[in-house]
Amino acid sequence: MNATGSEPAAATPATGTQYEITRGASRAVIGSLGGALRRYTVNGVDLVPTYPDGAIPPSANGVLLAPWPNRVADGRWTLDGQTQQLDITEPSRGHASHGLLRNTGYTLRDQASGAVELQAEIFAQHGYPFHLLHRARYSLDDDGGLNVHQSLTNLGAADAPVALGAHPFLRLGDVPTEDLVLTVAASTEVTVDDRLIPNGRREPAGPTDLRGGARVAGLALDSAYTDLAVDDSGPEGAAHRHVLTAPDGRTVSLWTGPECRYVHVFVTDTFPGQSRAVALEPMTAPANALNSGESLTWLPPGRTFSARWGILGGPAPTP
Repeated sequence: MNATGSEPAAATPATGTQYEITRGASRAVIGSLGGALRRYTVNGVDLVPTYPDGAIPPSANGVLLAPWPNRVADGRWTLDGQTQQLDITEPSRGHASHGLLRNTGYTLRDQASGAVELQAEIFAQHGYPFHLLHRARYSLDDDGGLNVHQSLTNLGAADAPVALGAHPFLRLGDVPTEDLVLTVAASTEVTVDDRLIPNGRREPAGPTDLRGGARVAGLALDSAYTDLAVDDSGPEGAAHRHVLTAPDGRTVSLWTGPECRYVHVFVTDTFPGQSRAVALEPMTAPANALNSGESLTWLPPGRTFSARWGILGGPAPTP
C-alpha cells in the first residue's frame, strides 16, 4: 500500500497504454508508444511477432513512421537555402532515422470494438521547423484483415515536407520464418551506398530479385523496391501486395494503397527469439527524400496527406 493506505495504481508498461480491437476471430493490440502494432492474430495464428510490455520495440517492430520513413543522411537537409540539422537517432551510421515519433506516446482519439484511432503531434524541433498532426486508424474487417489508415495534417503556417511509412514485421504462426518464401513483385531495386543511403536504381537480379519468390533462409536484405506490380486482391483501394508463403500454402501478406510506391524489405538474424525475421515496410517516399525530393510531398497549411496499408492472412489451398 502507499502512504494513503490505498493500493498503488497499476503502472503503465513501457510500451504505453494497450488498445485491443477484435472482430470475429481476429484480434489486434496497438501500443501507444510509437503507435506500434504489437499483436495481430487470426483464428489464434500470430501474423506479427510480439515483444514484452516493458520492452522498446525491437528493430522498430510495428512502429509508425512520420513525417518521413527510413533515413536522412547525416541528419542534414536544406530548407530555403539554410542547412537543417536533425537529431541523430541512428548513431551506428550517423543518420536521422524513422521520423520523429518513434519514441512518442500516441493518445486516443476514438475507439470501437473493431477499430481504434490514435494521434500524436509533431512540434517544431531540431532540423524540422514544422507543426503536424499524425493520425492512425487501425481496423479489422469482416474477413479478419487488418487495415491501417495514416494521415498527416499540417497545423503550421508554411508548406511542410512529408512522407509516411510503417515498420511491421510479419510471421505465420509457428512456421519458422526462415522456411517462408518471400515474393515482392517489383521491377526496380533502390541501390544504396555502404551507409544505406540511395545512390541509384537497377533491375533486381540474383539474391535481390524477389519476383519469383525466395526462401527467407537464404536472404540478408535491407533494400527498398519500387515500380511495384499492381495487385488489387486486397481490400478496396489496395494497389500492391507482398507475400510470405508457408510450405503448406498458407500466406501472410502486406498490401498497400497506390500512394505507397515503395516497400522496404528488411531481413535480419538479430531479432530477439527468431533466427530470421522479415519486416515489409510500406513507404510513400524512399530513404533520404528530404534531400533527394523523390516522391516527397510538400503539404500546404491546413491540408492532409494520407496513406493506407494492411495485413492479410490466407488459408492453405484446398486439396
